[in-house]
Amino acid sequence: MNKSNLTPIGVFEQFKKINGIPRPSKHEEKIVAYLKEFAEQHGLDFKVDSSLNVIIRKGATPGYENRKTVILQSHTDMVCDKLVDIEFDFNKDAIQSYVDGDWMKAKGTTLGGDDGIGVAIELAILAAKDIEHGPLECVFTSDEETQLTGASGMGSDFMTGDMLINLDSEDEGQIFVSCAGGRSTRARFHFKRETANDYFFLELSLKGLTGGHSGDDINKKRANAIKVLSRFIYMEQEKFDVRLSRFDSGKLHNAIPRDGRVVIAIPNDVKEQVRADWNVFASEVEAEFYVTDTAMVFGMESVGVEKVLPTDVSRRLIQALQAMTNGIFAMCQDKALGDLVETSSNVAAVKTSEDSVEILASQRSNVMSNLTNQCNAIKAVFQLAGADVEQTDGYPAWQMNPNSELTRLTVEAYKKLFGKEPIVRGIHAGLECGLFSTRYPHLDMVSFGPTLRDVHTPDERLYIPTVQMVWDHLLEILKNIPVK
Repeated sequence: MNKSNLTPIGVFEQFKKINGIPRPSKHEEKIVAYLKEFAEQHGLDFKVDSSLNVIIRKGATPGYENRKTVILQSHTDMVCDKLVDIEFDFNKDAIQSYVDGDWMKAKGTTLGGDDGIGVAIELAILAAKDIEHGPLECVFTSDEETQLTGASGMGSDFMTGDMLINLDSEDEGQIFVSCAGGRSTRARFHFKRETANDYFFLELSLKGLTGGHSGDDINKKRANAIKVLSRFIYMEQEKFDVRLSRFDSGKLHNAIPRDGRVVIAIPNDVKEQVRADWNVFASEVEAEFYVTDTAMVFGMESVGVEKVLPTDVSRRLIQALQAMTNGIFAMCQDKALGDLVETSSNVAAVKTSEDSVEILASQRSNVMSNLTNQCNAIKAVFQLAGADVEQTDGYPAWQMNPNSELTRLTVEAYKKLFGKEPIVRGIHAGLECGLFSTRYPHLDMVSFGPTLRDVHTPDERLYIPTVQMVWDHLLEILKNIPVK
């Protein structure tokens, strides 16, 4: 398989164009301009709102004018992550995709399949002349990856359709009918740096972790770079006078951190013991994650003298990181949604400046009361440690509709095409369907998409054969949408 014979041709042509357009979260101006140009070239009605959400409308094909209006929806932004040794500017450079067997990947960066492939499917449908469908509204939301702010800013009159198909799921053959709500917690430790005389400075580093999506992959029990590094520092602080100078790891609230660096100061007379402890610790952690993280690399080297955090701040910060819940907090009790994580938390990022350390954690739950409980638990840990804490309002969960006409139609179309039952389930990741369900309570919604793996990491890859399957499935659904 190579790029010249990928099908559906229209989808992959659009995906190539999309990946030539820089589109980091909060910087979607160029992709929005492309969507406007596309609509104008095809003579289609479009609108852009103040949150940079775009809607392009296409009339029904002859004979389908009386069908219910279907909304197809995807998001324009992408998570921007790269290997540490790759030079790449996500604000300027095009994604360098390539085909490896049945998979499409990118050279050292995220691929942008989340959700560029959904955008490409919508554009291919808008451009097609030979598809049977009723009235369509193709919606492209902005800034989904950072708290769904595009959908949050959408007015209640932006969409007018009756049924919505979200194209932002990553497991072909699975029909999603529920999603988690989420919030973020930021904690800041403020301090005035001190001089550390007669201390030896070490930089501890960790890289090569698998990482992944903090919703979709939280159940895979992968290593979290922040938690691993803080574990070691906590143990050493229990034995020695360990001062913290810098702790930097992670980037985004919805990604499990894959690498990190910490600079510590220790008394000169214990440096060999700390080196020995590090080697033992590295061996133990490698054995602990021998299934999920097979390429982790531990590093330790001496560095120059730096000013450090006060002793009490160093200890309280590391104690908080050690104490924080990370990973699965509770599993769903409703087995109708499958074996689903209900509530979780991800320690996502630590960033050090001259006078503060900021920690970002992301909490998710399909049960809003337990989301509040988890957020309060994380907040309490930081409050006890003396940090200033802020929490976002977040976004709501999407509750399953047991009487969904669209779900029934989607399942029947899948069985007709592929001769097997799809899996109908909930997802622990956040989808914009949660926000749509509060603003457009009449909407009947499902979510599905082609298979993607390791999204939000440079290992992100798209399983090419499933794009054709999703395309065929979507066209079968559109052809059978009921009358109003």
